[in-house]
Amino acid sequence: MTRNLGVAWLGLMQIAWLLSACQLSPDPAQLSPNAPAATSIPLIAPYSGQEIPSPTRPLPGSPIITAPVDPNSIASTQPVSPTSLLATGQPLSLSGLVEDQPAEALLLPDSEVVYSPSAVDFNLADYLKASGGFLAEHREYLRSTGWTSAADVVQRVALEYSVNPRLLLSLLERECGCVMEQPHSALDVEYLLGVDGYRNKGLYRQLEWAATQLSVGYYAWRSGSLTQLQSAGGIMSPPFPGLNAGSVALMYFYALKYAGQPEGLPRWREAVDPRAGLPALHARMFGDPWVREAMVEPLLPADLSQPLMNLPFEPGVLWSFTSGPHAAWGVEGALAALDFAPAVPISGCIQTDAWVVAVADGLVTRSAFGVVGQDIYLDASGAVEPVPIDGLEQTGWAVVYLHIAERGRVAQGTFLRTGERIGHPSCEGGRANGTHLHIARKYNGEWLPAGGGSLPFVLSGWTAHVGDAPYQGTLTRDELTVVAHPYGSYETNIKIPKSEP
Repeated sequence: MTRNLGVAWLGLMQIAWLLSACQLSPDPAQLSPNAPAATSIPLIAPYSGQEIPSPTRPLPGSPIITAPVDPNSIASTQPVSPTSLLATGQPLSLSGLVEDQPAEALLLPDSEVVYSPSAVDFNLADYLKASGGFLAEHREYLRSTGWTSAADVVQRVALEYSVNPRLLLSLLERECGCVMEQPHSALDVEYLLGVDGYRNKGLYRQLEWAATQLSVGYYAWRSGSLTQLQSAGGIMSPPFPGLNAGSVALMYFYALKYAGQPEGLPRWREAVDPRAGLPALHARMFGDPWVREAMVEPLLPADLSQPLMNLPFEPGVLWSFTSGPHAAWGVEGALAALDFAPAVPISGCIQTDAWVVAVADGLVTRSAFGVVGQDIYLDASGAVEPVPIDGLEQTGWAVVYLHIAERGRVAQGTFLRTGERIGHPSCEGGRANGTHLHIARKYNGEWLPAGGGSLPFVLSGWTAHVGDAPYQGTLTRDELTVVAHPYGSYETNIKIPKSEP
């Protein structure tokens, strides 16, 4: 892998490949890991954070990926002003891409990083048993479930973070060889991914760390907030704009994993090498991921719109909007969640008789560890369909309700109508220092940002907006505004009038 671009030329990807008479194979092993030679290609959408069609989906109407670009890195043979529009077709050059990154070589499809429809038929326990490696018999003690099989640990992390279980296994296999074989005697079984630190001890914590870093890289690239990627060699530069979110997620993961290590940069290069690194191992373990990608992507169709959803509490009961958009699971990742708390005279983790209710019709997919998942049903016209389809969170619309007390919690397999009771808010499940509800949406397994963009979270006509930082934000409806605050106050109060459905 050579030292990456002094200057790389960009263009609208569909036209760029036509003009250069090149064809990109969807198989990453056939893509050059080196930067292309500099070529003058017109830029059709010349603006910072421009949206470029994914090179793996070169068909009209295909979805777009966000490619954040620092305006200071753009140059042109024609005058460029930061306050004026650029002419269509004006050639631009982009400098300062990540040193030694694989340029436009795609590493993994988005659907192999997200717990997407491509993984619904994957039986993790059967795969580990058939592989006959260390994890087939490995167990770990968890406070919530006691002695728990490795298969159940991996499956739990995959579902909680909505990260593809196949990817979690290939990451483990590359690090410890413990999926297909027995690990070498020097391996510390408490740190199978090689992530140090007492807080990362055990398989569950190791996978939590991995899922968090993958999520940060994936969703930050999706949102356009990841404009600089630090390689394991300490170089801060923008990733190649043609990369998809799944590829950037893998680059980000290994950059953090090897950061600060003496051989960090060469190990990072090796890990993200499409021919010999993690992408190649992943394909050997599970078959060509690009074949699965072709069957399930785009994960987010261009015409996607949120179905009608109501606020998750009963009419006439006062609640507070306590947190604006923040991480869907854990402390980092997609800013997909909102928090609400029932109005109570004291703070803290207290028992309440207030009810969390279903935001739409759907089947309860899980109900354990403080979490209730709900598969939302739609017919072809987008209306809520009362007949169950598949009962999976990895396909179509799904809603996750967190911090639901065991007392009175709805059972898995229950079909709920809009407004029917799910359970009581609490501090159960995840991190919490006060009784509340944490709610987030997914589509085809991908967490959807709660504020901003084309699909903001809308509940009973209230639209969520991001604030200056995670957990900040507002809800607006017509001329009304509710401001998020963790301790509740007058401006956080929100209620569904009893006259509304």
